[in-house]
Amino acid sequence: MPADLIHLVRHGEVFNPDGVLYGRLPEFHLSERGRRMAQLAASSLAGRPIVAVTASPLTRTRESAEPWIDRFRDGLGGEGLRIDERLIEPANRFEGLNIRAALKRDPFLARHLLNPWRPSWGEPFASIAARMMAAVADAHAGVEGGEVVLVSHQLPIWMVARTAQGKPLATDPRRRRCSLSSITTLAHDPAVAVPGAAGFVEVDYQEPAAELLAEAIDLGAV
Repeated sequence: MPADLIHLVRHGEVFNPDGVLYGRLPEFHLSERGRRMAQLAASSLAGRPIVAVTASPLTRTRESAEPWIDRFRDGLGGEGLRIDERLIEPANRFEGLNIRAALKRDPFLARHLLNPWRPSWGEPFASIAARMMAAVADAHAGVEGGEVVLVSHQLPIWMVARTAQGKPLATDPRRRRCSLSSITTLAHDPAVAVPGAAGFVEVDYQEPAAELLAEAIDLGAV
């Protein structure tokens, strides 16, 4: 029997005093508040049969996965954190820059913003959705029952949600429903025929770190 549920968890707040778009850059660690967010996320599913925890290879997702490993160690059967490259943040042409400041210094950079529906500044939405759905399918099939946690990033998780909902992938970044340390939960229903969703449907969304969001300095959206 495959997994009962797949929980897609966004990482917590990152320490980012310069406000840069950190993308895939190494050594961007969680802030102290981000660590508390990650703890709240893991605590929110206490008692659930979590049998595997997988994260993207970036520092902030690995650190966000630590509370899950600690809390659900008994259910993991001695296995530690799994890493899946497909869960990674998309590449972005503005990586390492404070976007507003960079555009003021070099207005020519705005050429990368010409097509927000693809998007022109990074990996196509369709590509993100395809790799994420493949990772979800493998996580679902890779265990014998129980529930699986995948720790990833805002845009990749949002692409999964939009795919499962059968809605267009391109949306305003300010309107993405995927806050820090949020949990988007999927189940598999073969009777559902949404194109690209491979039978996965969204069954829950929660924000266990909601009490800390108002204090957050770095929201990490790209």
